[in-house]
Amino acid sequence: MRQVWVTDAAAVTALGDSCEKTWQGLMAGRTAIQAVSRFPTFNYNSSMAACIDNLTPGDNQSLIQQLTERILCQLHNVPETSLLITATTKAGIDSLEKIRRHQPIGLPDILLSSLPASISRKLKLADKGINISAACASSTIAVAHGASLIASGNAESVLVCCMDTVTEFVFSGFSSLNAMSDTGARPFDKDRNGLTLGEGAAAILMMSSKAAGKHGKPHLGTIAGWGAANDAAHITAPARDGCGLIQAAQKALKMAAVGKEAIAAVNAHGTGTIYNDMMEITAFRSIFHNCRIPVNSVKGAIGHTLGAAGGIEVVLGLKALSGQILPPTVGLNIPEETAMDLVSSQPVNISGDYLLTTNSGFGGVNAAIVLKRGKTP
Repeated sequence: MRQVWVTDAAAVTALGDSCEKTWQGLMAGRTAIQAVSRFPTFNYNSSMAACIDNLTPGDNQSLIQQLTERILCQLHNVPETSLLITATTKAGIDSLEKIRRHQPIGLPDILLSSLPASISRKLKLADKGINISAACASSTIAVAHGASLIASGNAESVLVCCMDTVTEFVFSGFSSLNAMSDTGARPFDKDRNGLTLGEGAAAILMMSSKAAGKHGKPHLGTIAGWGAANDAAHITAPARDGCGLIQAAQKALKMAAVGKEAIAAVNAHGTGTIYNDMMEITAFRSIFHNCRIPVNSVKGAIGHTLGAAGGIEVVLGLKALSGQILPPTVGLNIPEETAMDLVSSQPVNISGDYLLTTNSGFGGVNAAIVLKRGKTP
């Protein structure tokens, strides 16, 4: 199989409009979680989310359109022959809210297919693109699918764009599940009491090494391995024994042809819910046995960005490998006993070329990617 290089990586989160600003916020231990002002929250079991400043819809448009503009403006010289894969769980679902309130909307925004069509048109790509919606592992699977196309010789360049926004529709759904924290997510903390929604976007351009050389693109990192599995345990809850995540991670490690001792760090899904965090620690203990490998989560800082989470975390994972440092788990106070020697509220120096990043979602979906450090700082 051919190597899959990451040549461009961009992110927008509630901590900042770029990867660099988000990274600086993470390293400083800041959180973007605060009271929601976009819509009233008195009917819900939380008032907290990580919303992007000044993100407002245009005329008859969804929030997703403005978020798309913010991420696309960071891309430069995307080959027009690039295949396009988008990832989102709900696209412009806030347009449905407007329909219920008898307000004017752009109907196409509601459809998941509207996202690749819009991005393809704006970037003048030959490919109209596809969208992957696989719950909170959407963009992880999108990156894996794009990498497989390049590795197998079926594509030279693939662009993955992922994004989701905080809408009242989604907020009310998580509130009905009693899944949200009323104070802010605290991943892997012994007193964690739920997740916090966030919004964000990422864009990842992957190329074969030959295509990257042809276009004069840098080598930010390599998508070395990937895997996906479904534990089929429950419609929302993960399997307690972590069987699906273990299988996905083992597939990724096998494809990357590296042993567990080669992994310098793990970027976990780390939502801050009782069962997700416990499942992940169980899975990591099984995968790595007696190896002590540092683990972190970014969701206490930027919230759970749903379909965009995996893509954002790939971008930040490459940054961690480049600088050989893992950001702190923001919101962590006293770690869960089983995670005591794995997670930290402070940055952790790491040493190695590989990082494992994982995501899990409703319906039992689990996905994992092994990143390899690139040659370009």
